[in-house]
Amino acid sequence: MRHLTTRVHPSLSQLDQHTIIQRQATRAIALRGEQILLMYTERYHDYSLPGGGLDEGEDVIEGLVRELQEETGAQNIRNIAPFGVFEEFRPWYKNDADVMHMHSYCYTCQVDPILGTPNFEEYEINNGMQALWINIYDAIRHNEHTMATSNKKGLSIERETFLLHLIAQELL
Repeated sequence: MRHLTTRVHPSLSQLDQHTIIQRQATRAIALRGEQILLMYTERYHDYSLPGGGLDEGEDVIEGLVRELQEETGAQNIRNIAPFGVFEEFRPWYKNDADVMHMHSYCYTCQVDPILGTPNFEEYEINNGMQALWINIYDAIRHNEHTMATSNKKGLSIERETFLLHLIAQELL
C-alpha cells in the first residue's frame, strides 16, 4: 500500500527519548458522488472517516468491515480497494507509553446508501458521534474552521482533513 505521509505532532521532539506504543488502524472511504460517509463527533466538532483500531491479530480488511459496521451500520460493504497509509506520531496519555506511533490503513469501498443501526462503544456515545453522508467539500470547510477557531479540536482533525483533501483531489 502506498505511503501517504508521515506526521509528527508538534509537541513531540526527539522521538528516541520517548516510550512509543504501536497501533494499527483502518479508515473507510465510501463515496456517492461528492457525498462521503463520515463520522461527526460533537465533542470535537469535527468530521472523520469511519474506522478505528485493529484488534490483536485481526486482518486489516476484516477490521475495516467490523469498524465500518459498528460505527455506521453500513450494509453490503463491497469493492474494497487500498488507498494508502497515513503514519503519525502523537502524544499518548496512558501508563504504557507517552507516544503513539499509528498506521492508518485507508481503503475505498462501496456501501448501501441507507445505513443500519450503529453499535457504538460507550466513549463514542459520550462523545456524541453519529454517522452521516455529507458533501466532502462542506466537511473540509467545517474541519478547517474548527482547526482555526475551536479549542475543542481533537488530535485527529489534522489527519482527517489531510485525508479529505487528498480524497477530493484524487477520487472526485
